[in-house]
Amino acid sequence: MPKPNPYRPFTPDPAQMECAPAISGNKVNGLGEEEFRRPDIVYWAPDPDAIPHGRLQRWFYTVNPDEPAIVAERAARKQILDAPLPELSERRVERTPADWTGALQQYISAGHCEQVGATPLDRDWLFDGQDTPFSNVVVIGVQHNYEAISEAPRPRAGAEVMRQYSRAAFAAKAIAGWLRRSGWDADPVTGPMAGKITLIPPAIACGFGELGKHGSLITPEMGASFRLSAVLTDAPFEPTPPQPFGLDDFCMNCRICEDACPPEAIFEEKQTVRGKQKWYVDFDKCLPFFNETHGCAICIAECPWSRPGVGVKLADKLARRAGRLTDRSGSLRPD
Repeated sequence: MPKPNPYRPFTPDPAQMECAPAISGNKVNGLGEEEFRRPDIVYWAPDPDAIPHGRLQRWFYTVNPDEPAIVAERAARKQILDAPLPELSERRVERTPADWTGALQQYISAGHCEQVGATPLDRDWLFDGQDTPFSNVVVIGVQHNYEAISEAPRPRAGAEVMRQYSRAAFAAKAIAGWLRRSGWDADPVTGPMAGKITLIPPAIACGFGELGKHGSLITPEMGASFRLSAVLTDAPFEPTPPQPFGLDDFCMNCRICEDACPPEAIFEEKQTVRGKQKWYVDFDKCLPFFNETHGCAICIAECPWSRPGVGVKLADKLARRAGRLTDRSGSLRPD
């Protein structure tokens, strides 16, 4: 039985539900499918009319349309997205792969982002029908202000989400511009609109963290309280390796996000999605509340990993526990 929740019971606005398509968003996402396929865009399509849930996507923008902070952040993001990329230089800069990856730290030092990594592109990450000539992905993470995001689902938190999407877009375009001035073509991928690829799988592959029960990525440093962007390129970055830290065991025994979710959309156990067992959030339950609160974000705000200074300690604790349970060969040891 879930704990009491101030937002329950939640009944979706009938005007919103009139926009709902006949097909389930879980069906679009591939819930219950045993075979692999590339993902389809279920929401945040650049052209809402191209997806079944496009009318709901348009309805989202009718919520708090005049909220000053949201209006300001939306205008700031548009300015970033509209800024042109520099011309591709005819002179190609050559560096070792390690030096290319090391040079990405300049964007953390400058405050453009909090985490960055690189990985070869797995074409299974491309949305169905998408293609790209590039072979590598640079992934960028920008952290939320905890005080602001902790007010979710109130408008201040929604504005904070938009602010971080702006930072993520700025960082992606800055890195893409740097690469193009260095003679390497690059394509920035910025949210929340869906681009060519899904962003969580490459973020996991390049060492950001692991998928949490609430369907969002969790890193020890930022918890679940951050946003992603990426850059596609052929520049020869040295891959940053995955960094698993035993999150599954933690999430299996934690119900905080489940109890915090107003529409009870977070599954207690992993689900099969397009041939893979993974944590999954019921899209059809989540979306109406998400839309009516202009972004929600309760689950990532309430996640214990998102509290400042907590995630690294939790990851260290999990690592120590794993060390007690296994030796270097993987054999079990007494706890």
